Amino acid sequence: MSSEETLNNCKSKMKKAFDVFNSELASLRTGRANSAMLDIVKVDVYGQNMSINQLGTVSTPESRIITIQVWDQNNVMLIDGAIKKSNLGINPQIDGQLIRIPIPSLNEERRTELKKLMGGLAEKARVSIRNIRREANDKLKNNLKDKKIGEDELNNSEKKIQNLTDVQITELEKKLKDKEKEIMTV
Repeated sequence: MSSEETLNNCKSKMKKAFDVFNSELASLRTGRANSAMLDIVKVDVYGQNMSINQLGTVSTPESRIITIQVWDQNNVMLIDGAIKKSNLGINPQIDGQLIRIPIPSLNEERRTELKKLMGGLAEKARVSIRNIRREANDKLKNNLKDKKIGEDELNNSEKKIQNLTDVQITELEKKLKDKEKEIMTV
C-alpha cells in the first residue's frame, strides 16, 4: 500500500469515527424533541433487531413531542418496551397505532449526567482516532522497512497524518462544546 493510499484510508477511517461520535451525540436527549434520539433504540421484531424508523414514521410535530406512527399494530407494544428499556428517560404513550413521546425538560442533575456521558463518548472517539493514526504510522514504517517508500516520504506522510488527527480532534472538541452548551442552556 502506497503512502497516498495509507493517507486516504486513514482519512476515511477518522471521518467514520467522527461520524459515529456525531450520531451518538445526536441520540442524547437534550430537552427538545429530536427524532435522532430514537436511532440507538433497537426493537426485536421479525427475528432481528430493527431501528424504529424501519417500523413506523417518526416525526416531531411539536418542540417537546416525538410521534411514531407504527405501520404494523403488532409492533406497537414491542416498540413501547424497547423505548422504556433504552434508558433515555422518556415514557411513551400509546394511542392505537400512534405512539406519543413527551420529552420532559432536563433537571440540573440530568444535565450534569449528560455532560459526563458526552465526555465519555468524546474520549472514546479521541482514542479511536489516535488508534487509526497509530495504525497508519505503523503501515508507513513497515513500508519503509520493506523499502517501498523513502525516509522523506515517511516523514512527510507522518506529518500529514498528524495534521489529519489534529483537525479531527479539534472538530470533535468543537462539536462537544456546542452540544454541552445546548444541554446546559435552560
